[in-house]
Amino acid sequence: MIELETHSIEINTKGNCHLTDITERIQSVITSNKFIEGNVSLFAVGSTTGITTIEYEPGLIKDYPAFFEKIIPSNVSYQHDQTWHDGNGHSHLRSALQKTSFSVPFKDGSLLLGTWQQIIFVDFDNRARSRKIIAQIIGKKA
Repeated sequence: MIELETHSIEINTKGNCHLTDITERIQSVITSNKFIEGNVSLFAVGSTTGITTIEYEPGLIKDYPAFFEKIIPSNVSYQHDQTWHDGNGHSHLRSALQKTSFSVPFKDGSLLLGTWQQIIFVDFDNRARSRKIIAQIIGKKA
């Protein structure tokens, strides 16, 4: 029988393109709720966040923010900043490019990720925040 459950994960971030490896937290939600096969859809709540996979290693942890700084610089004035005066127009554009949702299949209770593939949450905002990720699991239970 196929079941559907929705779970919430809270994380604290430093902002400014802060990357957090959330792979183990997602795996834990699957395992602790006894799912064995299916799909987990992840949604980063917030218009200045992102979620994807990378190889979570020291070089890419530095390269990732540098990449976004090159294509959507933080030191440029954006129309959003003129509207809200919060200085995070770049954060919204980065989020729109990155996207705020991601889906991962799992089998035998384990995420089907590559050896060097981790799920990351990115906080593009210009300040530290408490963030929420929604994990919606559809699949079979043990």
